[in-house]
Amino acid sequence: QVDAWSEGGVDLFILETHSGLDEVHAAIEAVRGATDDLPIVVLVTFNTEGKTYLGHTPVEVVTDLRGAAIDVIGANCSVGPQPMLDTVLAMQEHTDLPLAAMPNAGLPSYRDGRFVYLTTPVYFGQYAEHFLEDGIRLIGGCCGTTPGHIAAMAEVIKRYRTTPHPEQAAHPAHVEVREQEPEAEEADEEPVSSFLSRLRKGFVVSVELDPPRGTNPHKLIRGAHKLKAAGVDALNVADSPMARVRMACWAISALIVREVGLDVIMHFTCRDRNLMGLQSDLMGAHALGVRNIMAITGDPPALGDFKEATGVYDVDAIGLVQIIKALNSGTDFAHNAIGKPTELSIGVAVNPKAEDWDRERDRLLRKIDAGAQYAFTQPLYEISVLERFLERTHDIDLPVCLGVLPLMSHRHAEFLHHEVPGITVPESARDAMAKAGKEGATVGKELALELLAQTRGMMDGAYLMPSFGRYETCVDIVRSLKEEIAPSPT
Repeated sequence: QVDAWSEGGVDLFILETHSGLDEVHAAIEAVRGATDDLPIVVLVTFNTEGKTYLGHTPVEVVTDLRGAAIDVIGANCSVGPQPMLDTVLAMQEHTDLPLAAMPNAGLPSYRDGRFVYLTTPVYFGQYAEHFLEDGIRLIGGCCGTTPGHIAAMAEVIKRYRTTPHPEQAAHPAHVEVREQEPEAEEADEEPVSSFLSRLRKGFVVSVELDPPRGTNPHKLIRGAHKLKAAGVDALNVADSPMARVRMACWAISALIVREVGLDVIMHFTCRDRNLMGLQSDLMGAHALGVRNIMAITGDPPALGDFKEATGVYDVDAIGLVQIIKALNSGTDFAHNAIGKPTELSIGVAVNPKAEDWDRERDRLLRKIDAGAQYAFTQPLYEISVLERFLERTHDIDLPVCLGVLPLMSHRHAEFLHHEVPGITVPESARDAMAKAGKEGATVGKELALELLAQTRGMMDGAYLMPSFGRYETCVDIVRSLKEEIAPSPT
């Protein structure tokens, strides 16, 4: 149930009407097994004697749950507002967590074959004010409450939020806000993010994650946590790849930075934003903690689900690199000062299998001249292609990460080889996947590790691209790579 609700997009979990601590711990464990970031409210039910039906006091409950992965603690059900206030205040003396109270509408009376709750909405509203004054921060109603009871509480909360303190009312403050033009601050010669610093010192491993198609990021965040535990150095976040609508790349990138604490290389295309939008979103992403940008021209809208959409392309990837470099210097693209410069590392894409190699090399050199600091390749499956690429770029000093897309099945390999432009899967790999049968994903991981082993010392990093959002396929590869490059104990 918890898995389904989490995937469905709930905002929080309320674990309520518990009478024993064992079941509370079981419920917390179930929720935290599905999500690390959604808040949990724990509500225990106490009788008129101030104990649970298994005999626990409020102090025993909060003491037992001290250190549990919960966000709010309190009580609900069984009693009316007055005894519940006493119960929650007893909790308050022994916990720093925010408190919650959701009483019944008094005790029920059995009349004419049914139970009737006698507490009126007016009385309920009066106790809502008592709860707020005593520091209870989440209030509601349980058995017997009606829309009238909730409306009375809501009215009290509204007044509580908007009524100023007497001193504030007697001496209203006057605030005038004036916007000051920013002055350009002197920037360092070159911003160096933590990812760029690691890339220049040794072999790095990054995994690409596609933003969700909807508004629920929880599965992706869980995947990011697992990849971090495996030892990944950074996560690449795509920008609506194949021109199909997904959550904004800057939003999911900021969530990963905040919730997971990993470096993010945010892919950023010129397809969907004009010159103003490009710069606004880059500055916003920087303010939210994103420090690495991969400048990409972007797939045309005709490839995606909205073929009538218009591609902007005020600049291409080369122009986007120039924009980022300007922001890093403390100005926008029109040389207007932005105040404190951004500190964005600049990555670009390169295709070692480009049919027109002279054009590809020229664009790579122009990207470097514009300010590019590292590159990621398209997915490769042949060591010979990489060797030829390195021969052609032996005079170019730029860290490069090898793109690797692990194969999932024979059908997947055939599709990539025959239907995806720019990708060639050698016959030997396709034969291996055909023989693998149901073990295709395992063989695909083995082929990826074999290729990475063959390229050891040739590249500066590995850039893993899981298919169909199955990041799990990359967890074992990351672990294996990290074990291989870990320093030997002395």
